[in-house]
Amino acid sequence: MNSALRRLGYANSDHVGHGFRSAFSTLANEAHAARADVIETALNHMDEDAVRGTYNDAAYHEQRRRLSQWWADYLDELRGFGRVVQLRA
Repeated sequence: MNSALRRLGYANSDHVGHGFRSAFSTLANEAHAARADVIETALNHMDEDAVRGTYNDAAYHEQRRRLSQWWADYLDELRGFGRVVQLRA
């Protein structure tokens, strides 16, 4: 992802791939698209509580599917309003 951004002309100080994850987390949490633990699981973030993380095998498959659909619908809505920024090579 970072290599693709560099080829598009973005400097490392402008944008990095992790910024997409941060944006998704922020937008999903602000929209209450899912519970915070479902969003973090979707981003493959580990639980800060090592014991809980060891014993919690919840994968939240159905909630993550709904979250993914919310994200797809959100992006489609942005495209429909013409608010998508076109990237140039």
